[in-house]
Amino acid sequence: MKYHRVLLKLSGEALMGDKNYGIDNRVLRQYAEEVKTIVDAGVEVAIVIGGGNIFRGVQAEEGGMERTQGDYMGMLATMINAMALQAALESIEVSTRLQSAIEMKQIAEPFIRRRAIRHLEKGRVVIFGAGTGNPFFTTDSAASLRAIEIDANVILKGTRVDGIYTEDPEKNPEAERFETITFTEVFEKGLKVMDMTAFTLCNENDLPIIVFDMNEPGNLMRVIKGDQVGTLVNF
Repeated sequence: MKYHRVLLKLSGEALMGDKNYGIDNRVLRQYAEEVKTIVDAGVEVAIVIGGGNIFRGVQAEEGGMERTQGDYMGMLATMINAMALQAALESIEVSTRLQSAIEMKQIAEPFIRRRAIRHLEKGRVVIFGAGTGNPFFTTDSAASLRAIEIDANVILKGTRVDGIYTEDPEKNPEAERFETITFTEVFEKGLKVMDMTAFTLCNENDLPIIVFDMNEPGNLMRVIKGDQVGTLVNF
């Protein structure tokens, strides 16, 4: 395996599948089985999942609610998804631990870096919920921060597109896909890979990012093996 310890970033919207809201159990099961294949291969896996299928902080601001309040509501949405993913993984006999950036001792451990690393070393999948625990930060930022803290080899950003394109491929079928691209080129071309805070964190801490299609069965394992899948953002 090319990568020994990874942080997998999943979007909450991806869990909707063909629905307009909430969680599609079929997609949830598929993601759990994909994760199980790499765990069984000996890879240490941490996961951050968004909450956009349930609630996003910016929605609250658009409706006149204070942004801080909305962001905390969004963090709670990520915990719902994290608990659902934890249940799906444990239903197929994958050992997990859920850690929250906001104290919720009845359902999750508090985030403690050393404890998270120990869980990973014991072969448990660690799911990080509630973002960074602070408003005005996205789950992309949480993923970058946690990946750096646990000394992950790479961030794997699982999306519904198969990499980074010159333009949105869903809007322009003629858009060209990059196999590899540098952080500097992403900045210069104004491409949207992650929000700027998250992207800068990765750049400054020499943490590569791979953007790939999580919905294609077997893709996660191919990425772990080092096959040319998706787009690698490197130095």
